[in-house]
Amino acid sequence: MPSPGPTGPDPAVTAMIVDDEAAARIGLRDLLERQADWIRVVGEAANGPAAVEAIDGLRPALVFLDIEMPGLPGTEVLRRIRHRPHVVFTTAYSRHAVTAFELGVVDYLLKPFGAERLGLALERVRAALGAPAVVSSLDRARETLGPAPIGRLFVRVGGGVLPVAVEGIDWFEARGDYVVAHAGPARHLLSLSLNQLETRLDQVRFLRIHRTHIVNLDRVVAFRPEGKGKLVAELATGDRLAVSRQRAQALRQRLS
Repeated sequence: MPSPGPTGPDPAVTAMIVDDEAAARIGLRDLLERQADWIRVVGEAANGPAAVEAIDGLRPALVFLDIEMPGLPGTEVLRRIRHRPHVVFTTAYSRHAVTAFELGVVDYLLKPFGAERLGLALERVRAALGAPAVVSSLDRARETLGPAPIGRLFVRVGGGVLPVAVEGIDWFEARGDYVVAHAGPARHLLSLSLNQLETRLDQVRFLRIHRTHIVNLDRVVAFRPEGKGKLVAELATGDRLAVSRQRAQALRQRLS
């Protein structure tokens, strides 16, 4: 899809507004008319199914997408569309921030937002439209939201979003509300919990050995006893990770 350039006053960047609240659609359209003469709003939708049809039909370069809507949530809209626009989430609920980050949308506007916050989002839109997308929002949505075990993680490197093959990760480490993916000398910070990640990993290849660790069994050299009743996982990288007592029992049952 050719992306219209964001520079200059020509209103060539086509956009859609998707929100179930008419007042929110009108308010955003008014703000855009006052702040962004380079954006041309070509359509609106008030629910998920209508959004899918309109986005694929109108093929806008940019979509302002509400998340919680009748029919389909915005995340499901992203999964179903064939067209690949840049996306700015608009929502009244901060709990969707992690999902927005993982999908790699351009920005996340928490309602109610004003001209200043929208202005920052528009600068990010300009930057996104001016740079080639390494991985499309649609590809990220299918990988992140699909039912099958994930095969790739999407990580931010500099100003871009890059895919990292999950099979290349040695182990995952919980650090507060984040997860660090260890891949050889590389470290990737993921904005989600280890519990959330565990449900999406291939259970044949990855094993939770501790409340803070998930290991790639293909990278484990051996499970070795250490001290009184303790067990450690020795990885090909040289890392030695403790196995909790509860997980050790589950591991013994699995290996037997």
